[in-house]
Amino acid sequence: MSRVRIPPVMRSQTAGAKEVEVDGATAGQVLHNLADRYPSLGDQLFENGNLRRYVNVYVNDEDIQYLDKLNTPVSTEDTVIILPAMAGG
Repeated sequence: MSRVRIPPVMRSQTAGAKEVEVDGATAGQVLHNLADRYPSLGDQLFENGNLRRYVNVYVNDEDIQYLDKLNTPVSTEDTVIILPAMAGG
């Protein structure tokens, strides 16, 4: 299972867990399995089956947008990091 780091703003959806272990061979499978486990978190991550544009995802500190997006492979040693974009002034 891959480790998924949950950002503080989303931890209320995971009962306060900072990190959870989730199965999946790709970043997309990991995130969808995470959303299946925590449905309210799924609403924050996905819209119409696609990753919301303000949600950034990294595998071992590499942005999946510059890799293979949701098809980026992950292994059991990998850490998937969810980092929602912040806005404000």
